Order: sequence, then structure tokens, then C-alpha cells
Amino acid sequence: MASNLPPSAATDAVLVKSVEMPEGAQKVEELDFNALKARGGPITADDLYQGMKHMGFQASSMCEAVRIINEMRAWKDPETDEKTTIFLGYTSNMISSGLRGVFRYLAEHKHVSCIVTTAGGIEEDFIKCLGDTYMSSFSAPGAELRSKGLNRIGNLVVPNSNYCAFEDWIVPILDAMLEEQEASKGTDNEINWTPSKVIHRLGMEINDPRSVYYWAWKNDIPVFCPALTDGSLGDMLYFHTFKTCPKQLKIDIVEDIRKINTIAVRAKRAGMIILGGGVIKHHIANACLMRNGAESAVYINTAQEFDGSDAGARPDEAVSWGKIKIGADAVKVYVEATTAFPFIVANTFAKD
Repeated sequence: MASNLPPSAATDAVLVKSVEMPEGAQKVEELDFNALKARGGPITADDLYQGMKHMGFQASSMCEAVRIINEMRAWKDPETDEKTTIFLGYTSNMISSGLRGVFRYLAEHKHVSCIVTTAGGIEEDFIKCLGDTYMSSFSAPGAELRSKGLNRIGNLVVPNSNYCAFEDWIVPILDAMLEEQEASKGTDNEINWTPSKVIHRLGMEINDPRSVYYWAWKNDIPVFCPALTDGSLGDMLYFHTFKTCPKQLKIDIVEDIRKINTIAVRAKRAGMIILGGGVIKHHIANACLMRNGAESAVYINTAQEFDGSDAGARPDEAVSWGKIKIGADAVKVYVEATTAFPFIVANTFAKD
């Protein structure tokens, strides 16, 4: 005779008895637009932050980044009133995108202590003062673009004429810097160019408030670029050596590594905000190793950790190296930065 009951093995497998959740366990919360609209007035960045904190997945990670950055900003040394030393890092593609305006805001209002970026992250800022970058498509064919003198960055496109304008602008500046270097030899004020000094000089020379590095120069925010030659700027320096041979502009990276490490060592408290991976991520983290780690860290990138790359490494890996302190406040947001960072800045640096 057939039983009307399901097999006990199936019910035992499916209907496993759960333990009681701990008292105070956070429930998943839902963003309620009906409630926000009923309240009246516009829906604000803070409304979204409050509604997404406990949504789960990367929404919660992004909101955790907001909390950590606001705690970075709020901290003051009880004896000296010194604030958190905030290291900001980003890759060149982000300067090529409209995210450049967010970085400019942070530099203009002195919200960060120093910046680390790539060669492209330097030159693209100046190039955008000289010519426009345009929207394109991720599927725009490379061969066709090449025949038209157009360079694709993801779904953006930069006319090659922009780089020609960059060459016309920068070469006279490199000439002047070389003359100053040569004239100062053997004097008490001998010039020793470093990547950060070159970037400040270019920020002064561009004299354009649309530029991130104009504001970095104006507000004396050091900008470090350990791979300064890895881009159009390197091309310009290469071509310049032929023009000025046998004289050559000398750029010292050792003075800059001493400078960024000293900033970290002297910091009462260190916070890292790093968008992307590669050299910019490690350069900041390694500087913080000199003080046995940063007290807080926010990573924003889409890289995975399974290949062992530093780009994809989660904050806990940096703890093992002493780059982030044991017990530090840290989060990795697995989101492409143009999606997340405007929301984060709207709820932190731009909120007050």
C-alpha cells in the first residue's frame, strides 16, 4: 500500500532544523521607494545609503566603505588634533573617464593627503585640458579606429590629435626643466627632479582648474607615480633624449620612495582608498608597511584573488604582510569604480 507521506530521508534532508539566530542579528532590509516618496522631497544620496546598508551583496560592501571613510575623516589624535593621513590611489582609465571630476574635487578641497597613480593617470588629466575624450563602444573595432587615428579606452575614444597637442605643450616645459637642472649643477640649490616634482611642475604649468594636478600643486598634495615612463609621458621623455643629447633630464625615483614612506611613517593614523590594482595599490600598501600597516582601508576593484595577484588580493592578505594592521577596519568592494565611487564620495567627502 502506497504511503501518503514523503520519504523520511527527503524530509530529513530538506527540513533540517535551524538554530536560533543570535540576539541582535541584522536582518536584510529592503529599499522602500514608496516610503521615501511618501515622506516628500527629493530622494538623496543619504537615503540610498541608509536603504542599501543592509541590502546585501556589494550594496552592503559599498555602504561599509562609506562608514569606514567617514570614520577615517572623523578621527583626530587626542593630543595633537592631527587627522588621518589618507592615501588615494587610482589607475589611469579612471582619469580618462568622468571620474576625473571626483578626484579633482578631492584635491581641490584638500580631502586627501597624497595621491598615487600611473603614468596614464597623470598625462590623461593634462590631455583632457588640451582636447576632449569621447564616448564610444566596447565593441568598436580596433582596426577601423586605428585607421582613423582614434585610440579606444574601454568604451571611450581619444583622438590621436590630443596626444600631438600634449607633445606640443610638454616639450617646451621639459626643455626648461633640463635647462634649470643643468644650470643648478654644482650649486647649493642643485635641482633633483623626481616624479612628484615633475607632476607638480606640470600642474603649475597647465594652470587650469579642470586639472586634478593643478589643484594638487596649488594645495601642495604630493602625487606619486613610480611608473612615470609607462605611457605617453614616457614617450615624450624618450623623444626628448634625442633632442637634447648628450644632455638628459634626470628623474630620481629614490627620493620619492623615501618621501611617500616618510609620510606613512609619520602618520598618526593611516587610511587607504584604492581604486583598481597594480602598481598604485601596492605602492600605497607597501608605504603603510613601513608603519606596520594602515588602520583602515577601502579597496574598490573587480579583480579576483585566485590567481595570486596583488590586484585581486583581499585586505586580509595585506594584513599578513603588515600592510594593514591586525584588527583594522577594511573592506573590498567588488564593483567597477565609476559605478561605486561617486556614491561613496557623495556620502562622505561631499556630504558636509
